[in-house]
Amino acid sequence: MLVEQPWPEGSNADPDAARERYNADIQASRGALRNLFRVELPIAHMGLAITITASVFVGVVWSPRTGVIIAGAFASLFVVALAVALLAGSRGRDAARAAYKFTFGWADWITP
Repeated sequence: MLVEQPWPEGSNADPDAARERYNADIQASRGALRNLFRVELPIAHMGLAITITASVFVGVVWSPRTGVIIAGAFASLFVVALAVALLAGSRGRDAARAAYKFTFGWADWITP
């Protein structure tokens, strides 16, 4: 059973043009997402260093428990990202590298 849906443009809408606009929008969205997660390994190392420094600093200034909570949150994020990478088909070092870049790649947002 084919369900006819009304087009927002009215009865004179061009389905092919709408499909082309949709495909172009999807490609742009996927490209932006790829660029968001395209991180170099040195940037991820910097993110790890910042995380360790912040955990130690918070542990010394506030309480060791708070520092451990911060470190544990990032460790948990890494484990979840590793599980997702493994489920997506990556294996071994590739899965670990993808999870590492995902977990600590946020440092790219704070570096020039």
